Amino acid sequence: MQHPMTTQEQTGPRPPPGTSEHTAPWHALPPESVLSRVESTEAGLTHEQARERLARHGPNVLERERGDGVLTLLWRQVNSPLIWVLIASAVLAVLLGKVTDGLVVAAVVVLNTLVGFVQEYRAGKAIEALSQMVPQTTPVLRDGHKQSVPAADLVPGDVVHLESGDRVPADLRLLHARNLQIEEAALTGESVPSRKQVDAVAADAELGDRASVAFGGTMVTSGAATAVVVATGGATELGRISHLLEQATDLRTPMTLALEHIGKLITGAIIVLSGVLLGVGLLRGYDLSEAVLVAITLAVAAIPEGLPAIVTIAMAIGVQRMAARRAVIRKLPAVETLGSTTVICTDKTGTLTRNEMTVQAVWTPRGRYTLSGVGYAPQGQLQVEGQPVEQPPEDVRALLLAGALCNDAALHSREGRWEMTGDPTEGALVVAAEKVGLRMEAERTRHVRVDAIPFESEHQFMATLHAGEPGGRRILLKGAPEVVLRRCALESGPEPVLAEVERLARQGMRVLAVAQKAAPSAGDDLRMEDVEGGFTLLGLEGMIDPPREEALAAVKACHTAGIRVKMMTGDHQATAEAIGVQLGIHAPDRPGMTGARLSTLDDARMAEIVADTNVFARVAPEHKLRLVRALQAKGQVVAMTGDGVNDAPALKQANIGVAMGITGTAVSKEAADLVLTDDNFASIVAAVEEGRRVYDNLIKSLAFVLPTNLGLALILMFGVAFFPIQHVEGESVPLMAMLPTQLLWINLVATVTLALPLAFEVRERDVMQRPPRAPDAPVLSHFVVMRTGLVALLMAAGALGLFLWVYRQDGAGQSTRALARAQTMAVNTVISFQIFYLWLCRTLVGSLRSVGLFSNRTLFVGIGILVLLQAAFMYVPFLQRLFGSAALSLEDVGLSVLAGMVVLPVVGLEKWLRSRGK
Repeated sequence: MQHPMTTQEQTGPRPPPGTSEHTAPWHALPPESVLSRVESTEAGLTHEQARERLARHGPNVLERERGDGVLTLLWRQVNSPLIWVLIASAVLAVLLGKVTDGLVVAAVVVLNTLVGFVQEYRAGKAIEALSQMVPQTTPVLRDGHKQSVPAADLVPGDVVHLESGDRVPADLRLLHARNLQIEEAALTGESVPSRKQVDAVAADAELGDRASVAFGGTMVTSGAATAVVVATGGATELGRISHLLEQATDLRTPMTLALEHIGKLITGAIIVLSGVLLGVGLLRGYDLSEAVLVAITLAVAAIPEGLPAIVTIAMAIGVQRMAARRAVIRKLPAVETLGSTTVICTDKTGTLTRNEMTVQAVWTPRGRYTLSGVGYAPQGQLQVEGQPVEQPPEDVRALLLAGALCNDAALHSREGRWEMTGDPTEGALVVAAEKVGLRMEAERTRHVRVDAIPFESEHQFMATLHAGEPGGRRILLKGAPEVVLRRCALESGPEPVLAEVERLARQGMRVLAVAQKAAPSAGDDLRMEDVEGGFTLLGLEGMIDPPREEALAAVKACHTAGIRVKMMTGDHQATAEAIGVQLGIHAPDRPGMTGARLSTLDDARMAEIVADTNVFARVAPEHKLRLVRALQAKGQVVAMTGDGVNDAPALKQANIGVAMGITGTAVSKEAADLVLTDDNFASIVAAVEEGRRVYDNLIKSLAFVLPTNLGLALILMFGVAFFPIQHVEGESVPLMAMLPTQLLWINLVATVTLALPLAFEVRERDVMQRPPRAPDAPVLSHFVVMRTGLVALLMAAGALGLFLWVYRQDGAGQSTRALARAQTMAVNTVISFQIFYLWLCRTLVGSLRSVGLFSNRTLFVGIGILVLLQAAFMYVPFLQRLFGSAALSLEDVGLSVLAGMVVLPVVGLEKWLRSRGK
């Protein structure tokens, strides 16, 4: 079959020695060998062949990983040691006839289970998003005729047509191509579309260098092609990434692990103490049912039932604060993980850089210049050694004008924002010309283009013929320096120019050469023989995708905070190293690491490399995944940023995945824990700062909550060990300072109401000057544990003392009302301790003056709400019946408040002594 496109000469490499055409990778084979291997022709398959292959290979879709069912998710919420203790307590209470106590405890279990279930049910749909990248239909040759078929029905051997704007439906080996460019940033991280060719490339070429293959899920930006399908569904590069995504594991956060550890310790202690208390009760003459009830009460007292709600709400508040700073949290625990991050692994294109090619270096045979300004806004200045050039020399104007005329890109302003249409490299040339005062709309009218030879990958240049020139018609030529130089007459030879090209390339720049000559004839056609030689070199333009200015400050802030920044990109090594040097994360005298080199390393050697290297170039998805795992194996808490499909497995594997909200693919966003709405690396620093504040406030909440639980347990144990059995209204009952429902009132109502305002505490002044918290560091430091014991003893002593005082004042054992009043006094005393201790927890090491009395006004709101709730607890009949409480006099309330104030001078003295000890 004669194809309308010109078949390119097969000059690419053959399969390497020892490799047969049946095992060589597709990109290393010539088209005829590929067609033979897939048993097809340029006329495509027959319908019968397609049906048979579809049955053999399956549909061209990505299989979804089956998620956990509803029952599995529910079981995961219940399967916790603390929850099992609460469930057992609720069941025993009901069996012993304490139905109200049992139902209240059961309600706590249900509430905690529902909160966790809803969060997990809504998380992670990354693999489903991958399937959305495959187009629905595609043009294909079947029985020699072009027709449209569902993309899911494509099979290896199908011949398909691609045009500008098409999404590639499967992995294809190109048969014919004209000016084909494909946007592969989502797979490779390349900052500009990849130019494709028919010629085979080296078998060991990296993903971004496989120019003879089009990958499924990528987008055709220009040109057209005919190609044969070589892989579909899970066998494609996209499918391989889907498989990697399934292998990546969501890691639990440091706080999650720490709380789980604390929960196990508390559970073990409760079981042991409950058994001891049961034995003590029996020895002291308690009935079995009464002894079991005491053990249940201890469990209710010691378990911090309100802690899950406090942690969840504190993180939710952090989510709102981060959203205001352009960081959207998808998975709640990520809030706390950010504060513990020790390493940020980041993509380059669009994350650290602007994703806008910019000409920064200009060279002519007469001099070397720089051009300021970044992006597509035509704002900048020509400079020599840092000094501005008021009037650009004529040779510079000629170079920049020729580069912008031999060009298909266009620059335009829309609603105050400069935008570029066309290839980013060509757009950079247009912007450079505008910066020196050339108005390209007028220049294109003055220098009319008559004909052009478009860029082709096999000849690496573009040429245009222009009329309206002062000396007659002119041919402009731009392209790869070595190609252009071969067509130029150079007095000093090509060596000085090539040396300049090498110098710019070492800075990570993409270099184009520009030349011109008078047209040899007055015809309107530009032929290949017209551009074979006789050109005069105008100069070189070096361009790069520059770093974001805010990224520079963000990287510096990360270093100040003790966080290492590592770049992992699919771009070329020289470009990556140059950007790394500009950002301050890479030493100029140290080479980076390439994906090809990483592939030769075992896990142990990779762990050594990743610790000392900050720039990794030409990396594939599996490289990023291995690098993240190597860092985690070294004990690092890893945040991984990215925007492409190729980043998704590493995003999921990282302790926290950070996706770009504007340029990010749906896959990367679904795999991530955090999405940056402005694609700005600097927003990560703001998120880390907020994460550290959240972590500080969670520790303050723990330091506030745990003394209450320990204090309540001490109150109960002291009563069982030393209080006598009382005869109340004819019944023998153990004397308990608090009932189980009263303990739940303190744990769930009072503690949560007071602890929540701590989530709004302002961040400590030194939050970004501290090193990251060590992943294995205990959540509760030694001094917090000691303070917990101190405050718990004070709280237990005050509550027990006032309980006994009121009980004996009422005639000790004469009525149920007397016991209820004494128990209410004990509850009120504990809550008074909590209110005053709350102020001390606003800063664990400093004085209240260091954070400001009114810097957190929610504390006043929380205290006010609790005062009203506690008044209802004491004086509303319905609540009196539910909780066994009684009304207290103003004198009783005043005594409990005075007892609670004792915590202020005692803990204040402890803070002062510790500060002097330092």
